[in-house]
Amino acid sequence: MANKGSDFSQLDADFVRVLEDLIDALIANGTLRMTDLPVQAQQKLSQRKQQRARLSEHLDLLDDEDGQVI
Repeated sequence: MANKGSDFSQLDADFVRVLEDLIDALIANGTLRMTDLPVQAQQKLSQRKQQRARLSEHLDLLDDEDGQVI
């Protein structure tokens, strides 16, 4: 039987990503401004975006036959 705590942690992590995407969409369409959020929330979002950017720099993307990144 799977560890229920780790299952819940994974659900939390997935849900946080959904919330990040929602916030990004609201900012992109002008419904929300980053400055509308509390300073602590702005800092946490910025830290997550920076960390995600650092991680994506380390990912090796494969090229398909015609040189396009997939």
